[in-house]
Amino acid sequence: MSSTLFRTKKVEQSILDTEEPEHALKKSLSALDLTVFGVGVIIGTGIFVLTGTVAKDNAGPATALAFVAAGVACALAALCYAEFASTVPVAGSAYTFSYASLGELPAWIIGWDLVLEFALGTAVVAVGWSGYIQSLLENAGWTMPAALGSREGADIFGFDILAAALVLVLTAILVIGMKLSARITSVVVAIKVTVVLVVIVAGAFLIEGKNYDPFIPKEKPVEAGASLDSPLIQLMFGWAPSNFGVMGIFTAASVVFFAFIGFDVVATAAEETKNPQRDMPRGILGSLVICTTLYVLVSIVVTGMQHYSQLSVDAPLADAFKATGHPWFAGFISFGAAVGLTTVCMILLLGQTRVFFAMSRDGLLPRFFSHVHPRFKTPHRPTILLGVIIAVLAGFTPLTELAALVNIGTLFAFVVVAIGVIILRKSRPDLPRSFRTPWVPVIPILSVCASLWLMINLPAETWVRFAIWMAAGFLVYFLYGRNHSLLARREAGEEQPSAGGGTA
Repeated sequence: MSSTLFRTKKVEQSILDTEEPEHALKKSLSALDLTVFGVGVIIGTGIFVLTGTVAKDNAGPATALAFVAAGVACALAALCYAEFASTVPVAGSAYTFSYASLGELPAWIIGWDLVLEFALGTAVVAVGWSGYIQSLLENAGWTMPAALGSREGADIFGFDILAAALVLVLTAILVIGMKLSARITSVVVAIKVTVVLVVIVAGAFLIEGKNYDPFIPKEKPVEAGASLDSPLIQLMFGWAPSNFGVMGIFTAASVVFFAFIGFDVVATAAEETKNPQRDMPRGILGSLVICTTLYVLVSIVVTGMQHYSQLSVDAPLADAFKATGHPWFAGFISFGAAVGLTTVCMILLLGQTRVFFAMSRDGLLPRFFSHVHPRFKTPHRPTILLGVIIAVLAGFTPLTELAALVNIGTLFAFVVVAIGVIILRKSRPDLPRSFRTPWVPVIPILSVCASLWLMINLPAETWVRFAIWMAAGFLVYFLYGRNHSLLARREAGEEQPSAGGGTA
């Protein structure tokens, strides 16, 4: 039984499956499109909120160094993703990579994990976008009815109609085509980056050197907790991270790391890229470098405009402009965040539909969802299904407590991809690799260690919820996926492969 659970799908067969007309996605994306996708999903409200929050609570002006540390941790994972995405240019990202290196059951686990990660991520971002739009409407003198504003503000019935509407509109755009999605994303990202650059330039003229003193504040120990909302590492070892000081920089890095989450979504578009061998590494690494630079600059500006101890938690950058006598920028920043969140939502939805599509094409989910639209050449069936489900989820459910599941799901994917690079290097050294992760196995091992460290710093209750979702996934696999696996049917001779066939 174990041999069937860990059977691997040959890379050549994965690529051949993408050439079947009714299951083939249209190749229309360039390196620029991929970079824009990466920047579009990484830069969200975090750049306007998280920078100041972490500066006040964890690292002070040294938050800039925390972003550098988090960027390095992400770069380790990005190098592994770049090798896989260019070597196995197939939709599905970490799911597809795992199927080629670790086996069917690990691939199912990571695919199931990514479905949750992207679904919750899309819903959470849609709710956040709705909040910004409602705030802008209120500034203009118009207030949404409580029953249609958000679930949080309703007494009996509540449905966040703006969040649901956003998801449905983006679903329609994704069905029509990837090139249209890329064009809309390019326009929105241009607006978002312009807002960020204006904030950086304007804020630079308001910096006061005294606010950087001390650059690394004196260390403050944190008392270890004992409840499920405490980090897992505290419950396991009784150790609590410190705030401020040198160790506070790394504490802050574990927090701001989640502002980088999203570059892995770029890998889900590998199958729709014109030249994935060349463009996937450029898109993944390029977007990460751009976003790290912007994060560092924003953190330097906000801690220079106002002393870190006086920064607000809810809207630190906007309030810093207010404190320096420039309240107009508060609305400008809210506008930038609202516009920017549309691309975050769309690209997360894109990532989920591609993973779902890849799993259905392999038979682990119903093959009904693996057919592409005859005209648009997009996976319209899973896109519509998941879009409607997420719209309902975003409309009815307060998701703040579930948002941490997005983080643990991403980190879990990082671990699997890093391990997969090592295994595929040994099992298939003959594969042509246009991009090779340097210093294997050192870089992948460092990536695994960095991801595991951040995972055990997540609340224990997040681990409990993650375990429940994974248990449900095992149940679905053994009741459906294992028996309907296309690879299993090919091995049993029930269905012939496109060409080549076999396992790695």
